[in-house]
Amino acid sequence: MVLFVLVAACGRQPEKSGTEKSDKGKNSKKEVVVYSARTEELIKPAFDAFTKKTGIKVRYTTGKEAELYERLEAEGANSPADMLITVDAGNLWLASLAGLLQPISSDVLATNIPKNLHDSKNEWVALTIRARPIQYSTKRVKPEELSTYEALGDKKWKGRLGLRTSEKVYTKSLLASMIASLGVKKTEKIVQGWMDNDPIIFDSDTDMLKAIEAGQIDVGVANSYYLGRLLKEEADFPVGIFWPNQDGRGAHVNVSGAGITKYAPNKEGAVKLLEFLSGPVAQKSFADGNLEYPVNPKVDLHEILEGWGEFKRDDLNVSELGQNQVKAVMLADRVGYR
Repeated sequence: MVLFVLVAACGRQPEKSGTEKSDKGKNSKKEVVVYSARTEELIKPAFDAFTKKTGIKVRYTTGKEAELYERLEAEGANSPADMLITVDAGNLWLASLAGLLQPISSDVLATNIPKNLHDSKNEWVALTIRARPIQYSTKRVKPEELSTYEALGDKKWKGRLGLRTSEKVYTKSLLASMIASLGVKKTEKIVQGWMDNDPIIFDSDTDMLKAIEAGQIDVGVANSYYLGRLLKEEADFPVGIFWPNQDGRGAHVNVSGAGITKYAPNKEGAVKLLEFLSGPVAQKSFADGNLEYPVNPKVDLHEILEGWGEFKRDDLNVSELGQNQVKAVMLADRVGYR
């Protein structure tokens, strides 16, 4: 295995299908086989829409990243998989590094998806944007008290700050983005400032947001869609979003994305599916399904996201989030960020 120690292992989940299995496990030109780390409820509506439009069926297996990577490695050239879908640029980078993907050439993808959301080697593209801003108590914090990720090291946040565990790929990618923009030494000083404020470390973004609600902490860094889910259930949930670093590099964003597998039996069909997933129908389904931001700028936002307003995003090429993962892990260890 290659670098999969960075991804948690798990048991296998059942295969789901929009068609019957093909002979000998191989797919025909009338179907595309997808290995997905995204759940069935998020991917199936888009796949169904693709089949309705093209007549090409989609057969898919869902599971955790480590399981899917190991499966692709074990199957090698005999794999029936045409496409891999997963979340976080770090995970997509791992798949590319392990040689599980192949380059993609598509004018449609180039048109629908901004350049910085394409892998630098063109082996994968983003499908949704996952913003990770500062979130705060609307009862105890005024927005003007906030400014940047760096400023969370200010002493006024001592005992009031929440962070996600550094073991989570979301955190690794945030630190990786800072390393890419600021360098290792400056980033380490910033993160040391966070640690000096005695943050509460959470295993769950949702738990972090509920801790803000309960008064256990006042500010935290979490993916925006976790708050969106809570607002769907409780419109007056007392947590707000603050977009940091708007006078500089912009708020950190990560992605979900997909690539064509190295030995894809139906590469042509897989490219068609990937192009469809970058289009308006699938983009709306993906983004609204988990309250993420569409990568296609022509697609309207969900009303909850509209309510958070426009913001400047860090336009770093998402490949760099993966390339700096090891440096991010080592940095976190040095400052005692667990």
